[in-house]
Amino acid sequence: MTDYPLPAPGEITGWTTPPTDGGERLDGRSTVLLTADRLITGRRGDAPGTLEVVGDVPDVGPDGEGAGPAEAARRAGGGGAVLLDHKRILFVGTVAEAEAHLSSRTDLAVADIGRLDLPGSTLMPGLIETHDHLLTSGTAVEYPDYGPHEVARLTLNAARSARELLSVGVTSTQSLGARHYIDVAVREAIDNGDVRGPRVVASGPQITTTAGHSYHAGAEVDSLDQIRYEVRHHHKMGVDTIKVMATGGFMTGGSAPWFAQFSQGELDVLIAEAHRLGKWTAAHAHGVQGIERAVRAGVDYVAHASFITADGRSEFDPALADEMARAGVYVDCTITADMPQMLRRDDSYAPPARQLWEHGVKIVAGHDAGIPAVPQRGYVAGLEALEWVGLPRAEVILAATSRAAAAIGCAGITGVLAEGFEADLIAVAGDPRESLDALRDLTLVVTRGREFVPDRLEGVPVLLDDSLGGLGPIGPAATLGVWRTLAERRRTHPEV
Repeated sequence: MTDYPLPAPGEITGWTTPPTDGGERLDGRSTVLLTADRLITGRRGDAPGTLEVVGDVPDVGPDGEGAGPAEAARRAGGGGAVLLDHKRILFVGTVAEAEAHLSSRTDLAVADIGRLDLPGSTLMPGLIETHDHLLTSGTAVEYPDYGPHEVARLTLNAARSARELLSVGVTSTQSLGARHYIDVAVREAIDNGDVRGPRVVASGPQITTTAGHSYHAGAEVDSLDQIRYEVRHHHKMGVDTIKVMATGGFMTGGSAPWFAQFSQGELDVLIAEAHRLGKWTAAHAHGVQGIERAVRAGVDYVAHASFITADGRSEFDPALADEMARAGVYVDCTITADMPQMLRRDDSYAPPARQLWEHGVKIVAGHDAGIPAVPQRGYVAGLEALEWVGLPRAEVILAATSRAAAAIGCAGITGVLAEGFEADLIAVAGDPRESLDALRDLTLVVTRGREFVPDRLEGVPVLLDDSLGGLGPIGPAATLGVWRTLAERRRTHPEV
């Protein structure tokens, strides 16, 4: 017998390949105390228009002014703290309260608890994108021709988009349209730890009419039986949300966004069948008739709600807004990063986010991310645009965190920093209550207790001209222009 040396590789350690955590400071498998100068919980504050904040340490100015009081507050146990245990939040309070809580716990060995201090930062819930298309890229071509490799390439696109969202602090997203149910597969891969990405709420292909808006996704229906079958098939394929195209849209040639695509009875059946199967529901709806029918059918979420008419204008309907508020429906008005420039050129298409909010409608941060000219990495600029059109900053932060979580069916799971919630959070340098630009300066991104080190991202220039027709190659200007030209030609045709 050959005389081999002892011990054999791995005989002592028990590992052939030891685990490593790369550059991550939080591995999602440990108990860690996080501290910062303040903590925004995701709840409203006691005073109107404010946010609940824990342990607010005074700011330090650019010239160092205020450094003394800030340091004194930190030494006194000021600032906010979150105690994480694996994927869950165990405790939230001031630093002093967290340290006292730890000393009273008999089930935790203080010596084994890690600590990460982030002075100058604000801890807050991870951001949430409520309206995403993971498979697309935000470039000029929504779905390039990938030929026989379509499924593989779209899956890789989705994996890249997921990392891009995490890299800007988005820790949860609702996918509202994906060919081949690729978002379901990506959700499973993320949940299993195979790829990094935010929590994904998946819808699979949008349900539409034959040749209706987004028919290319592959879920066309034209009867009550077909509607029931398609909802049940989506359920079989593992979706979380059923999305229906209640009106036409701007991005499908020959589609008119001011026309409803389904009757009231058809939407009633679709929403009822989805709810019977325990699914969240979402409706793409631009025109008043489609919005009204979706809300009356009991839909949970409305995308766009632009109140667009055949005249090519957004014409707000206060009575319908009140009905939406009473129904408790969540609404994303798709205020994208380039919306301010669009409205400066032509304010006829102006989704009424401010008016809806004033009527008590629950506005959330959804950007149709992935469509042409709307890349996932433009998320924070979309929040700034939402503030620009009139939503107060505190409301924007709620729309991007706790309210957004409820809007995608994740209430009680994420969107709030509180005991029992999953550990999805970010830390940013500075205070986002002073400026939303602070959300760009990430000092920590954590999803389900594990840190994600953001990727380097290319910048997105401001769209200053109309080369993309508003929202893209087929946008409001292009769509309305075609219809208006045809109407004018008909009007001038001689009567014979």
